[in-house]
Amino acid sequence: MARTTFSGPVASDNGFEGDVTGSVTATDLTTTGTVTIDGTTVIISDLPTTDPGVAGQLYNDGGVLTVSAG
Repeated sequence: MARTTFSGPVASDNGFEGDVTGSVTATDLTTTGTVTIDGTTVIISDLPTTDPGVAGQLYNDGGVLTVSAG
């Protein structure tokens, strides 16, 4: 995987993974579900429902967004 920074339009001969629209700044973003950020609304689908045991990973603990201690 290549990493770079662009200041204008971007084209790819091999396509892109996922949909990226609007202004986005990220250091690392990896997802197997859907992450939607629209103004003040953030939706993350397919979060684990039990503690994944990975420090810093988010999970859905009965409707409560929780951060795993690892």
